[in-house]
Amino acid sequence: MAEEVSQTTVVQKKEFADQPSELILDRRRVLRWIGWGWMWLFITAVFGSAARFFFPRVLFEPPTKLKVGYPSDYTIGTVSEKYMQKYRIWVVREVDRLYVIEAKCTHLGCTPFWLSSEKKFKCPCHGGGYTPEGVNIEGPPPRPLERFKVTLTEEGEILVDQAVRFRGERGEWEKPGAYISV
Repeated sequence: MAEEVSQTTVVQKKEFADQPSELILDRRRVLRWIGWGWMWLFITAVFGSAARFFFPRVLFEPPTKLKVGYPSDYTIGTVSEKYMQKYRIWVVREVDRLYVIEAKCTHLGCTPFWLSSEKKFKCPCHGGGYTPEGVNIEGPPPRPLERFKVTLTEEGEILVDQAVRFRGERGEWEKPGAYISV
């Protein structure tokens, strides 16, 4: 009986010996794979995060200068809402001048509406009101609306530069560029 047990043990050892060594997974091999896996993950993370410094982080913004037509396109004594949705501006034409107002309430930055029947800008958030010139007349807005720089191109087209602002409380509305004479 003892002879049979030893023969079966020898047979089992021979079966394992016939198998390729790659299929046998022992504890050391598994731990080695895990260790190298973590090592490659660490190396990839370090070099991946370092590689981002070779590429600039660029913020692409829309252009600040835009053309809004010719002075003859705007009727005297009116506020044009033509570019309200696209650029958030109003073009105001008076008898002797034309200027562009930013459609942003000076209280909390809401977008006011132009009420042509009442001839004023009205903010829906907290009831702020402005004259057609942009002067605050009612509600909580602390100062008048801001205006953008306006010039004429060589072709006679109106060019608005949204990067340059003029504030009424500082007396900047009478500076060159705050309006164009027509």
